[in-house]
Amino acid sequence: MLDPQLLRQNLDDIRERLESRGYALDVRRITDLESRRKALQSKTESLQAERNEASKRIGATKARGEDPQSILDSVATIGDQIKDFQLELTGLQESIQEIYGGIPNLPHESVPIGTDENDNQEVRKWGSPWKFDFEVRDHVDLGAGLGMMDYEAAARLSGSRFVTMRDGLARLHRALAQFMLDLHTREHGYTETYVPFLVAPEVLYGTGQLPKFADDQFSTQDDPPFYLIPTAEVPLTNLVANQIIEAEDLPMRKVAHTPCFRREAGSYGRDTRGMIRQHQFEKVELVHIVKPNQSYDALEKLTGHAEAVLQQLELPYRVITLCTGDMGFGAAKTYDIEVWIPSQNQYREISSCSNCEAFQARRMKARWRNPESGKPELLHTLNGSGVAVGRALVAVMENYQNSDGSISIPQVLQPYMAGVERIRAG
Repeated sequence: MLDPQLLRQNLDDIRERLESRGYALDVRRITDLESRRKALQSKTESLQAERNEASKRIGATKARGEDPQSILDSVATIGDQIKDFQLELTGLQESIQEIYGGIPNLPHESVPIGTDENDNQEVRKWGSPWKFDFEVRDHVDLGAGLGMMDYEAAARLSGSRFVTMRDGLARLHRALAQFMLDLHTREHGYTETYVPFLVAPEVLYGTGQLPKFADDQFSTQDDPPFYLIPTAEVPLTNLVANQIIEAEDLPMRKVAHTPCFRREAGSYGRDTRGMIRQHQFEKVELVHIVKPNQSYDALEKLTGHAEAVLQQLELPYRVITLCTGDMGFGAAKTYDIEVWIPSQNQYREISSCSNCEAFQARRMKARWRNPESGKPELLHTLNGSGVAVGRALVAVMENYQNSDGSISIPQVLQPYMAGVERIRAG
């Protein structure tokens, strides 16, 4: 959430900056609601002062032996007016909060201005797409040929956008996750964390998935409902919600391997074949909790940690900076890492690394104690996939495929596969 004080003082400037994201800020409605709020708050404060003054006169009236009933009646009337005003004020504040809760983050000054993915900017490439001397197959055909990937069985169980895997591919999927966890905890200094896969609505609100992305969430029928996490970013980041973190405990680096659940609302017809876009998938998620003056250095480190996964797997990739119109709701700046997918002859997203600055922290009331002032201040939060396990599996299968349909195992994964060097049919 943006700073309400900033919104009140710089509404036109913020409107212009948000327009670069394709978001139209309703300045007239905000101005009207804030004007009514201020007027109502002023009236309420005046009545409270009047009631306090009248209350003081009651004691003096009694001390003189006079009947204070008229003053008591006046105090009661004022009290009723205050209650009415406070009720109206609460409604106004809720309306303002609802608007503010739906406003996306402001883009950092270094973010390129643009409308969609066509305006994103390439930062760097690593590796070169491999050359094959045979006809490349996609991961769906490779998995079917091995007899280890079954979409029809998953559809009988759960419908479309699910998969079942067995034997070597199931083990390779698990090996990828284990490798990523070991890399990030042993070499990058993350604390492995186990988190719930079901969370309360306020947790999703804290990281910005609610209310804007309610249609993309799976939820229970409870009242209030629990939500299946769309990413481990949600519970990991919320571990500091409503907390004041001491300076010596920063920065925090947390990693978790979890399933993720998304309805993929609005993505009908996109990537319906295979594992690229599913309702259930797994990620190894990275979260940084840092002091505000460290967050952009942290973004570079976070992105580098995700890149290290692909480098050790020897998978070609590129890093791009998302333009203003293509960034996620809570991000101030985002790098996407895209891995090479041979069957599609293009790079596809496998990780998205974002600095949310204080946007999530304000929603979560997540703060740190600044030793210079001794006062609590908002934290900065960052998140990124380190990386998406299913998409990593797709990339390994397609980049390491052989002419006979077998899959060679990247050297770094072989210890997790009991030394197996190749997955073959049968």
